[in-house]
Amino acid sequence: MSFFNKMLASVGIGAAQIDTHLEKSSYYPGEEVRGIIHIKGGNVEQTVDRIYLKLMTEYTRESDDKKYIESYTIAKINVSNRLTLKPGDQQEIPFAFPLPLETPLTISRQPVWIHTGLDIDNAIDPKDRDFIDVEPNEDASIVFDAVESLGFSFKIATCEYHPRLGQGVPFVQEIEFYPGSSYAGHIKELELILYPEQEGISILVEVDRRGRGVSGWLQRSLDMDEQHSWVTLDKQDLAQGPSHVAQILDRVIRRSI
Repeated sequence: MSFFNKMLASVGIGAAQIDTHLEKSSYYPGEEVRGIIHIKGGNVEQTVDRIYLKLMTEYTRESDDKKYIESYTIAKINVSNRLTLKPGDQQEIPFAFPLPLETPLTISRQPVWIHTGLDIDNAIDPKDRDFIDVEPNEDASIVFDAVESLGFSFKIATCEYHPRLGQGVPFVQEIEFYPGSSYAGHIKELELILYPEQEGISILVEVDRRGRGVSGWLQRSLDMDEQHSWVTLDKQDLAQGPSHVAQILDRVIRRSI
């Protein structure tokens, strides 16, 4: 093959191509993600040092009163070791990995995607990007059903930079709810941060209270109108269903108001 074709391949023209096919498009944290990477050789022989997958998302970071969107790699998975692709070669490489528990849910258009790439010396790395839907697992679904049974309705979810509260990642996903009629006179919103675990789920509950009169103004001015509580639900709690979890959350909320 001519030097000219090798040079073109180094900048991505006539080089190897990749296309990742996922078994499905929707997953929940902890579920196994399966798929096949299809590789097609280009016009010249190329040596691939490795094939990798990156599970990625975005979060908002505030600095100097400005907000920035930053991409973050939640996990990186090596799929294959060194291999040689001859011109026109076609290969299929299956893969499987568990979706990390800290993967955010794709609500409020929160993006989560799988980035596939090849490491090729002296050449542009061909890439493929596949967006996935991340839904609540069974434990988180029970919590959301409990919140709904208390009259709360979903408001918005955002991923915010918070390295102290993020467990293994530099962000948390804050899920906000409007209060129902039984709480409307006492709180402005309910905010939950979920921490799925192997044996249950932990929840950081934040109640944004409605201040009244002079004392209410003082609370707001001193940032005293937000109350935080931790709730840990084990498998026994969750097995009793949304109504039992709702009772636990109701007690926590009412203590805060």
